[in-house]
Amino acid sequence: MTVALIAAFMTLLDVSIVNVALPSIQADLHLSSGGLQWILSGYAVAFGLVLVPAGRFGDAHGRRRLFVLGLAGFTVASAAAGFAQSEVWLICARLVQGASAGVVNPQVSGLVQQMFTPAERGRPFGALGATIGVSTALGPLLGGVIIAIAGAESGWRWIFFINIPVGVVAITLGSRWIPGHPSEQRRRRGVDPAGVVLLGTGVALVLLPLVQQQQWHGPITWILILAGLAVLGLFVGWESRQLRRDGSPLVDLRLFRRRSFALGSLVALTYFAGFTTTFFIFTLFLQNGLRYSPLEAGLTVTPFALGSASGALLGGRIVNRFGRALVVTGLCMVIGGLALVLLALHVVTGRGAGFATALPLLCAGIGSGLVISPNQNLTLSQVPVVEAGSAGGVLQTGQRIGSAIGIAAIGAVFFDQLASTGGRYAEAFRSGLYVTIGFMVIALVAATSDVVAGRRAAGPHP
Repeated sequence: MTVALIAAFMTLLDVSIVNVALPSIQADLHLSSGGLQWILSGYAVAFGLVLVPAGRFGDAHGRRRLFVLGLAGFTVASAAAGFAQSEVWLICARLVQGASAGVVNPQVSGLVQQMFTPAERGRPFGALGATIGVSTALGPLLGGVIIAIAGAESGWRWIFFINIPVGVVAITLGSRWIPGHPSEQRRRRGVDPAGVVLLGTGVALVLLPLVQQQQWHGPITWILILAGLAVLGLFVGWESRQLRRDGSPLVDLRLFRRRSFALGSLVALTYFAGFTTTFFIFTLFLQNGLRYSPLEAGLTVTPFALGSASGALLGGRIVNRFGRALVVTGLCMVIGGLALVLLALHVVTGRGAGFATALPLLCAGIGSGLVISPNQNLTLSQVPVVEAGSAGGVLQTGQRIGSAIGIAAIGAVFFDQLASTGGRYAEAFRSGLYVTIGFMVIALVAATSDVVAGRRAAGPHP
């Protein structure tokens, strides 16, 4: 399981580690603003497009094979990104990186389902939740350290090169240690090519205008989103038809009849809408507003990373005792921590603001660990092992779509406020943080609904 967590950490780290390197990349390769956006968004789009098909293929044909192939693609693409000499070269490498990461990650959650019984999954899901939270929050710190050591001019290349030895070790160990396909599941199952095309098209049409909202203006954004929703509607109809005909659907839609899966997926989507984008606008506030170096900016978010790791490990141990109520507690801590960040920034201004947010970020980080890990465990707890990969892919696709929605909504508020105030980053960050808290409140309502429904279903205690 360790090698799977290493792979998950490496692929998820590349979602955020590039943020602090963007100024260096832009100066070295003379990137346009659109190219800069695609270095970030291209990874996320490619990641989100292949999650469900890759998870489904792993369910049908073996997770070890997909895990090793995805890691190999990611490692090669990392080397290509590190050697990039032009904008197009780097963007293409990032697209392959993202697609390869999307192949690897559903296999990780599927392996937890395959290798552990429901009662045993708390701790491995806790470790996976810690990996998700720490990789996202720690990315800016690691990026800042690498640039500080290697230098501003070429340090960004080592952000990609560092993946090569880790990838080689993970491929070697994964091919030896990860179990093959269980014999009872060797029945060949189709991968539903029509479903793959419909889901991929629908997700792409929704994601692209969201991640490109700073570059694309006018009605084209809403037209594409509506078209994407229509295609996703066709996908649901096609998958329902496959089920009626006893076919082999890409996604078993009966999963959403399970309250834990449906509400857990909504919690994941709305939580990641706020969670991922917070560090994007916080990094901009620290580096551009307060003139922090990349390393200083990374150190400022370290309390959140530490809190997230400890919260996730604790959550994995006690989730079976407290259930979804633990997620509710975590969301309350995140909302409270972010509210305290707002208060700290109101009281303390200037370069001391980063230090003033340390304790609130620690509180929010612990809460985040109690959300991500237990929610993933509870959402997938009732999913049959034979559907574990595709279910994990659906859950992670929701997280990627949520991240894109957050980037669009919070980013729009942040940059609009920045423009209207003449470059006041503190005010822009506070405005963006209000939207983040709004997303967290929606996640809290969904989690609370699951708790209430579960208690009603259990009936009165004697």
